[in-house]
Amino acid sequence: MSVVSGLWSVVCGLCSPMSSRRKERELALQLLFQQDCSQVTADEILEIYWEVNPVDLENREFAEFLFRKASEHRSLIDELISRHAQHWRLERIAAVDRNILRMAVSELLYTETPQVVVIDEAIEIARRFSTSNSSQFVNGVLDAIREEINHPPVSENHHG
Repeated sequence: MSVVSGLWSVVCGLCSPMSSRRKERELALQLLFQQDCSQVTADEILEIYWEVNPVDLENREFAEFLFRKASEHRSLIDELISRHAQHWRLERIAAVDRNILRMAVSELLYTETPQVVVIDEAIEIARRFSTSNSSQFVNGVLDAIREEINHPPVSENHHG
């Protein structure tokens, strides 16, 4: 676990200047990525990750919130992603992209952050950590999810 954590930190280069919220989102992405690649609990991931990557409490709070919400509501979040990632099975989506989507959907569902900010941040994180096509993919999926959140489909059984 610590090898994955250490490699991820080196690859990500967290020493570049960025907003505090961006850094927290990137930390949440790292936590989700590790959870996706391992068979350990959320609490174990947090304990090991913070031990190997000491981060001040101010930057940990929002990262942990997003990570825990994405972990606790993974089935719902994965269902939303699967429904809107047209022609892509969840397990076939690149791990980084899958976890950027999980992080962003948890923020869309469980925070008051403006939706456009959440989507823009996810796109920027995808540009930084994934492939050249990832930002468009992430944008498309999150925009469709945003639309569903704002305008839930009417149930077929609704007669009113």
